[in-house]
Amino acid sequence: MSRLRGRFKGPVFTRAEEATTTDQRLLDSPGGADWVHTDPWRVMRIQAEFVEGFGALAELGPAIAVFGSARTPREHPSYAQGEQLGRLLVEAGYAVITGGGPGAMEAANKGACDAGGTSVGLGIELPFEAGLNEWVDVGINFRYFFVRKTMFVKYSQGFVVLPGGVGTLDELFEAITLVQTKKVTRFPIVLVGVDYWSGLLDWMRDTVLADGKISPADLDLIHLTDDVEEAVRHVAAVQHRGAEEDPPR
Repeated sequence: MSRLRGRFKGPVFTRAEEATTTDQRLLDSPGGADWVHTDPWRVMRIQAEFVEGFGALAELGPAIAVFGSARTPREHPSYAQGEQLGRLLVEAGYAVITGGGPGAMEAANKGACDAGGTSVGLGIELPFEAGLNEWVDVGINFRYFFVRKTMFVKYSQGFVVLPGGVGTLDELFEAITLVQTKKVTRFPIVLVGVDYWSGLLDWMRDTVLADGKISPADLDLIHLTDDVEEAVRHVAAVQHRGAEEDPPR
């Protein structure tokens, strides 16, 4: 008997015998929602999130992503810096993209909105955060972190990072990795808060670099400042320099 005997389930070939077909099971299904949590259906959800994000942001124009802690209270100096940062980025010709949550993200969205610019929030489904902040003009709430991260990198021309926690560090190191490996180019990364970030950079230099795990050039990918105006100037300068280096088309 031929080894090729079997059947196709859509594009997939299988030798296992099956008494029913996929569309039969779909139409005969008595109902229930368990099927939406199976892996094949998740692929469709993931695809839908990519399509939704691409569609919403395709015409956004130049934008900078601002990261920082959702736990930053409104009376904290970092909140005021976030507002100033959002405003100055808009005045420099950028839309502002944040994670859409409270704290430092809300501050940057508020600054952008008050300045009359485009304020974007890319939220994430979490058990302990509820929705997007009130200063978001264009908002998308994602189920999947990796889809959301793609949107940040694809539609931002750089990252400015205010003091934050684990989520902020996650975004920061992903950006550093993508620039280091040249997956993205002309992508400035600015840390705002010398006292807050110096310990991390000291560790990277004195431990990680000293042990040969990174190169000196990797540290040059990060610009550290306390001055929000300097942060915006640095972002604009990197973008301008990159535009001048691009070959004519």
